[in-house]
Amino acid sequence: MDPFEHQDYQPESPRARTASMNVLSQLLMVFGVAALLATMFTAWTPLGLVPSNLAAQLVEIFWGAGGQSDSGLPQPTPRPRPLIGILAGHSGGADPGAVCPDGLTEVSINLDVATRVKEKLTASGFDVDLLEEFDARLDGYQAMLLVAVHADSCAYIDDNASGFKVAAATNIEDSRATRLSACLSDRYGRVTGLRYHIGSVSAHMTGYHVFGRIDLLTAAAIIEVGFMNLDRQILTQQPDLLAEGIAQGVLCYIYNEDASGGG
Repeated sequence: MDPFEHQDYQPESPRARTASMNVLSQLLMVFGVAALLATMFTAWTPLGLVPSNLAAQLVEIFWGAGGQSDSGLPQPTPRPRPLIGILAGHSGGADPGAVCPDGLTEVSINLDVATRVKEKLTASGFDVDLLEEFDARLDGYQAMLLVAVHADSCAYIDDNASGFKVAAATNIEDSRATRLSACLSDRYGRVTGLRYHIGSVSAHMTGYHVFGRIDLLTAAAIIEVGFMNLDRQILTQQPDLLAEGIAQGVLCYIYNEDASGGG
């Protein structure tokens, strides 16, 4: 028996086929517009104005887990990860910086803290360079920011020689370096409990030689994490706490967080 002669069979009318195609076209248009908006949103929104995982959430909403498009629609452009430079003062050279009578060196503190800062920022999803004092990569160095880590004198000065200090690069007029300095001051003080040592920022800090080597668009600052005499205990026994304070200062800058309490 010819199946087309069955009494329940009726061919699809041209009007029904047209309606089905219209529905399919509208669905494809909706997904296409959504994909375009997601691409524009992730490409144009600056870091810090939206949660860092929002782009991934949009991808999952539009295309499901894994961010794959089954329909061949355009996908959001991946955002390049910001590059951060963390410099360990006096590392890689013959000058160990300040030296205590028992042999404790500034460079050992700087390198320990800087290495931990790199690890924390890398774990947060950023690309981080650990740089030495006279690193060849510093010539024209281009990054979102650079922080140089140093420690202060081991000599006893007076009972007030305790705490940290931060200086922004002053070789160019750029508010970004000032904001980076404010973020570092605010977060480092909060995390470590150390006070800002007011009035002791020297020309060696504001005119730090590294500032003259890096690219002018790289925001830069130097932090003296504490005095090796009165702050010796926290410098040697809690380097991870110091690193956390610096890392939070960097994240404050990247995500445009408030730092109005900075020293």
